[in-house]
Amino acid sequence: MSPTQAGVRQERRKAKARGPKLVLFPQPAKARSNAQADVQLSSPCRIALVGFGTVGSAVARLLQTRGDGSLRLTYVCNRNISRKRVSWTSPDVVWTDSMKRVLTSDADVVVELMGSLDPAHELVRQALSSGKSVVTANKQLIAHSGHELLQLARSKGQYLGFGACVAGGVPVLSGLQDGLAGDRLVQIRGILNGTCNFILSRIEHANSSFADALREAQHAGFAEADPSFDVDGQDAGAKLAILARFGLKVSVASDQVICRSIRDVSAVDFEYARELNCTIRQISLAYLRDGNLYLAVGPSLVSKDSPLAKVSGSQNLVVSTGEFGGETTFGGHGAGGDPTAVAVVSDLVQAANHRRKRLAASDHPLVADCMPMRDFESPQYIRFVVRDRPGIIAALAAVFAKHRLNIDAIVQKPGYDKSALPFVITLESCEGPGLDATLREISKFDFLLEPPLAMPVVQ
Repeated sequence: MSPTQAGVRQERRKAKARGPKLVLFPQPAKARSNAQADVQLSSPCRIALVGFGTVGSAVARLLQTRGDGSLRLTYVCNRNISRKRVSWTSPDVVWTDSMKRVLTSDADVVVELMGSLDPAHELVRQALSSGKSVVTANKQLIAHSGHELLQLARSKGQYLGFGACVAGGVPVLSGLQDGLAGDRLVQIRGILNGTCNFILSRIEHANSSFADALREAQHAGFAEADPSFDVDGQDAGAKLAILARFGLKVSVASDQVICRSIRDVSAVDFEYARELNCTIRQISLAYLRDGNLYLAVGPSLVSKDSPLAKVSGSQNLVVSTGEFGGETTFGGHGAGGDPTAVAVVSDLVQAANHRRKRLAASDHPLVADCMPMRDFESPQYIRFVVRDRPGIIAALAAVFAKHRLNIDAIVQKPGYDKSALPFVITLESCEGPGLDATLREISKFDFLLEPPLAMPVVQ
């Protein structure tokens, strides 16, 4: 017997002593990796929440009450975390004041609810770069840096959701991008700021002054201690820029939006608006024509027959106009923690689907360059407050005629003090630059007690 045969027989005796051997076909290394990934992807999507204010706490409550187990809150990050900590979250939630800890955690999605640009921009950028999807309700961030962050998300294969940035719980962004993808939209107009809508509704129905209506909005939690961003139009302007980019598919920045304040609107304007079968709302308008884009936010007269006139309190409404499909309306609650939380969690569901199904990263829409327009032709409402004397109407009419502006109507309600008499002149459709020049000249008249208030009339 050769040494080789003896060695084989010896191995056979050892194997018989050990018992039968189970032979498995080994998986290739790549197949094992995919199997492990499938197990991981079938687990709940881990959520890190950065910002635990009104919206953040509402998102946490909504995640706690969801029963399907697909989304699991694992981290809450906020300054002064000991003061923010609550007892109703799951005991395995990690509470921290360190954003670095969130970025290095095993969270699958970071929810940014801090607001403002700094440090939110850096947090979102680092989260996407580290392979985490992001959901945000930060309208300023998306209006200023949305294009950059979407490109980063796409390059990293991650999801960036921002449906809560516009109109709170109203799914207007997904509706414009997906539901109306077959149309070519040319106009978006709407009521995008619940604070302003609440204030104007109170002036209208309670005959309040602006100051009283603002205090009521602050007491109700609809207005900040410093309401400038809302009442002067910048909040709605940022939202309008987002709608224009993703609805009209044009390259636009929020500083291209013309913003006018609602501070000068008074109860007397609503009285005259009723005489004209109108009401007053803060209207946001994006209008695209031949590659030129007009973007404006400000108080406007709205016909009582318009759906925009029926929006009261803190609700939002968006009306899009397409070349083929005509008008489509989106409406609902646009302010408050719960409606915004619904939009955030809806984006989280999409982020979880993206992760589980290994979907391609949501692409940003192709956007075209456009030329900003400073003008939009429309009828105008102009309210004057004067020391009454003969010749006022003649003097005003002469200036309007000089600038080729046609008067449509003169409305003067009886019963006002002649020493501070309000009355209204409406103009036929005219262009903004001509109107501005006219009002600058009119403002020099000594019978005026305050500058004229001009508002467009929205059909």
